[in-house]
Amino acid sequence: MTGMDLTVAALRDLAEGAAVLGTGGGGDPYIGRLLVERQLREGRRVTIIPIDELPDDALVLPSAMMGAPTVFVERPPSGRGNVAALRALEEHLGRTAAATMPIECGGLNSMMPLLLGAQLGLPVIDADGMGRAFPELQMETFAVYGVPGSPMSIASDHGDVAIIDALDNVRMERLARVMTVEMGGAAYICDYPMDAATVRRTAVPGTLTLGMRIGAALRTARERHEDPFDALTAALAGTIYTHGLILFRGKVVDIDRRTVDGFARGHVTLAALDDPGDQLRITFQNEHLVARRDGEVVAIVPDLICTLNTDTGAPVTTEALAFGQRLTVYAISTPDIMRTPAALDCFGPAAFGLPDPYTPVEQLTAGTRVGA
Repeated sequence: MTGMDLTVAALRDLAEGAAVLGTGGGGDPYIGRLLVERQLREGRRVTIIPIDELPDDALVLPSAMMGAPTVFVERPPSGRGNVAALRALEEHLGRTAAATMPIECGGLNSMMPLLLGAQLGLPVIDADGMGRAFPELQMETFAVYGVPGSPMSIASDHGDVAIIDALDNVRMERLARVMTVEMGGAAYICDYPMDAATVRRTAVPGTLTLGMRIGAALRTARERHEDPFDALTAALAGTIYTHGLILFRGKVVDIDRRTVDGFARGHVTLAALDDPGDQLRITFQNEHLVARRDGEVVAIVPDLICTLNTDTGAPVTTEALAFGQRLTVYAISTPDIMRTPAALDCFGPAAFGLPDPYTPVEQLTAGTRVGA
């Protein structure tokens, strides 16, 4: 089997790049990175393989953590439930997994399949089902293109394990969310069991290597004292994420963040440094959903809205937002597979109760003032 064995250096780049693609959510990858790094230093391997590597009938079990990112800050995951969740789903299906993969490419959930791959010697497919991070399990390209999410497995760090076989993907999300809350607000899951042929048809390809590319670009820019945002734009060039641009630079002047029903919900407001009346407000549900500048929408889900440290380009997740931070808001267009009518029905603005229609970020910002 061909593939790339992950190094500690590449892992660190991936963790940062995944946090950018997480658009504020997906959980802070730092703890997950440390868990994977420990596995590598103990001599275990993580092999990342291309989306077309496996035979069509090979079983793939995507893996992740579920819960509010704020919970992971207060109680970091140990990784013990990772293996239990996968083994439970294998037993239920009566089949052995040939590989795992992320359900989302953002933040912590880019790290958990790598940890599972190291723990069990499973290859990790270079693709995911969101192309970013989303807060709910049914918000997957897998679901958009006809893959049932259940049966799924769910496990805690305390030894609890369960199988959920729901009527549909929305019902699966609701049942799993209740169980996650009862497990302490964080749980390990394996869902959307499918064969490799279905992965190729429904997944967003190349997102793990894209995360490495973004992280390496930001790291190199810092080392060379170059503009990290120019480096980020250059890193996206030629990829399926075709547009990237600065929306706003400013200082956090207001933050309202609460953990409600297993989600981190709220908004953050930034004011331009040279004109406090010029403000941008971002609404989030784990991930950033819509950015409005002086009341006008400048970017909206599913396009990515990223909050990055103005000096370094380092991503700042929703649970780490704080009053007084100087941030640059950077928008990235989603791949075409995430912009179809069926995809927008699943994870476009209306899916989050937003009144605004979806308009691609490159159209919203065409001929208008962007940046600071």
